[in-house]
Formats: sequence, C-alpha cells, structure tokens
Amino acid sequence: MHHLRRRAFLRYLAVAAAGAYAGRALAAASRPPQPVKVGVLLDFTGPLGEFGPHHRNAIELAARQLNDAAREVLGGPIVQMVYEDASTTPSIGVDRARKLVEVDRVPVLIGALATGVTVPVAESVTIPSGVLQITQSGSSPLLSVLPADRDKDLLFRTVASDALQAVVAAQLAAGELVQGYHFGKAAVIYVNNPYGQGLADVFARAFERRGGRVTASVAVPEEPRPTYTAELRAALRGQPDVLVAATYPGQATVYLREAVDVFGFKRFQFTDGTKSLEIVKALGAEVVEGQLGTTPASDPQWEGWRTFAAAYEKAYGAAPNLPYMDTAYDATAVAGLAIARCLMDGVPVTGVNVRDRLRLVSNPPGQKVGVGDFRRALELIKGRQDVDYTGAAGEVDFDESGDVITPVEIWRYSGGAIQTVMIRRPNEIPRQ
Repeated sequence: MHHLRRRAFLRYLAVAAAGAYAGRALAAASRPPQPVKVGVLLDFTGPLGEFGPHHRNAIELAARQLNDAAREVLGGPIVQMVYEDASTTPSIGVDRARKLVEVDRVPVLIGALATGVTVPVAESVTIPSGVLQITQSGSSPLLSVLPADRDKDLLFRTVASDALQAVVAAQLAAGELVQGYHFGKAAVIYVNNPYGQGLADVFARAFERRGGRVTASVAVPEEPRPTYTAELRAALRGQPDVLVAATYPGQATVYLREAVDVFGFKRFQFTDGTKSLEIVKALGAEVVEGQLGTTPASDPQWEGWRTFAAAYEKAYGAAPNLPYMDTAYDATAVAGLAIARCLMDGVPVTGVNVRDRLRLVSNPPGQKVGVGDFRRALELIKGRQDVDYTGAAGEVDFDESGDVITPVEIWRYSGGAIQTVMIRRPNEIPRQ
C-alpha cells in the first residue's frame, strides 16, 4: 500500500510539474518578448580586418529579419547584437569575450573569426561560463575534439572542418580536379595557430597519399610582420612547384609580394584565409590572374545561397564575396531561433537552455524552413513544433560534436575579382 501511495504521489508531482511548465510556456507565448543580447566577436582590425565589416552586414541582415518576423508573430524583437573587435589576437579576443559575458551578460556568443581566437575564448571564457559559442569560420579539426568542450557541448560551428578543405586542396594540387593543373612538389606557409596547423597537416598527408611531396611546411606568427624573407627562404629552399598560402591576408599581402619581388616566385595556391581582394591590391591583378584556391562555401545553385545573396545585395548594394558571410548569417539564424524556443518554452535564456534547443530548430526531423522564412519558423516554434532550418551555406544539421558539413569551393582570381571554378559537394570529397 505504501508503494502504491508513493507512486501516486510521484505521478501527481509529474502532472503538477507538467502543468506548471505548460502554464509558464502559455504565459510566455502571450506576452511580448524582451530582446536578448547576443555577443558577436569579429575582427575589424588585425590580419582579418577586411572580413569583419562584411560579416557584420550578414549578421545584421539575419538579426533584422528575425526581429521583423518576431514583431509580427511574438509582438516584439528577440535579439540585440553586441559587437566587439578581437583584432585576430587571442589575448584581445579573450578580453573582449569576457566583457561580453561578464558585463553584457550574453548567453550566446557568435565568433570568433579565427580559430586561433575561437579556441582560447572557448577554453577560457565561454565554456567555463556556460555560454553557448557558435563560430561561423573556426574550421580547424581541433574544434571537433576540444577537450574543454567534450562533456559540455557548448561549442558549435556552422562551417565544415578543414579536414574537408585540406583534402580538396590536396586533390587540386595533385591534379585530380582541374585539367592541366598539377604539381609534384608543394611547400606550405601557414599561420601558427590551430587553423593554420590543422590545414597544413591534413594537406600534407593527403597530398603525399596522392604521390606529391611537401618540401617544406613553414609557420609564420599570427601577428603580422614587416618582412618574411627568412620564412620564404626556408619554404622555397626545396624548389617547390607551388606555394600553398594557409594564412590570413594580413600576413599574405606581405610575404606573397616578397615572394614575387625578392625570390621571383609566382606560383601560389590559396585557401579560405587568403581568399581576399586585399591580396589582389597588394600583388596586382596580373600576378594572381588565374591562380586557384579552396574554401568551404555554398553551392551557387543552392536555394538558400541564392536567397541569402539576393537579400544581401538588396540590403547593401553588393553581392557577398568573401568567405563565411553565409555561415555568419546561418549562425545568427539558428541562435535566434533557439532563443525564441527558450522564450516560448518559458525557460530562462541561458547558454545551456539555448544549447538544448539548438538542434530542435536546425536538425531533422523538424519542419523545413529556409533562409529568411523566419515568420513561418516562429509560428511553428510558437505552436510547440520543431524546426529544421536549411541555411545559406547548406544544411545546418549539427552532429554530436557540434559540426556541420558544407561544400568546398575551388575558386580563382580572375580580372581582379574572385570567380567560382567548381563546387565539391560533401559526397564528392574523400575522407583523406
């Protein structure tokens, strides 16, 4: 009898808790929301300073669309973006992230641009503080196995791991992808952080598996220097056929110019970090004409990309043309939708609560919603239904490591601009 009474009492508590939860959710759905501060860590100065304003535009576009939809569906805006400049410097990034977390009290942080900043921010600030971090461009394989995040699941990214890009770069250099483009020997210059190291290591293994030889792999510091002649001398000593540039524009604009002027070397292969119009300005369009590179990117035929690109051009008067603008939009979109889910569920908007709802607004089997279709997404969320957001860069389906898979683009410098050569879809990319 005692056990029967105990079970009945536990059932009563469960029903009461469910009723209280439903009551909080109903109350939350009936009153206008208060906008939630979302931290954004970009680079407006430093080696990636060229990227920051363009990423801010993409993030603002997503936030504006989210808030316009929220006013219609929920009665008020849901996000307020707070920006800080990491200056592509780990110590500055950590300091600015602490300000966002401790002063602005953000539950979610988007960024940083550089993996070399993303990792220390995650380890020192966001993960210990229980803040959800979503990077749009932190592409190092290290992020998939970051020890500090292994049990907390607070670091996500909307860009594919460089384990994919590096394999495509090796395929490209080894002559597997573009007719008439083939090198037997390659040297790599990489920025000395998790991004550059990961890209250089995976490229070397994949290139040598294909019969190529890496004659040198040379690191340069994250902080730009006035000259890189010593590093170039080491990189070019083995007489490589091509120099793979796996750094940021702040370094590349200097060492590529020196490679041409001092060493007479002009054959380069680029990566996402060196997909930059600043490099065209520094070297001259005629020097880089026709030279190829790789980057995680959207398929230009992907409906989400076309919708995003059209909305971006309408808002800012120019098409998006730098890496990870699409993934910055997607990071903002899924963060905003997960925040909306918290608001409708009547739970505090904390990093852990947003994390617990992130896959409920981005992964199957929720109802599909596309880029800019936030009114429908919020109506579904308000009706307690899951959402499967399909993004500008591709599907935003987070796995157990917080990773997504997106295509990899092969691009070229052409006529002083950047042109897509081909898209390698995930099912076309070998694992090594």
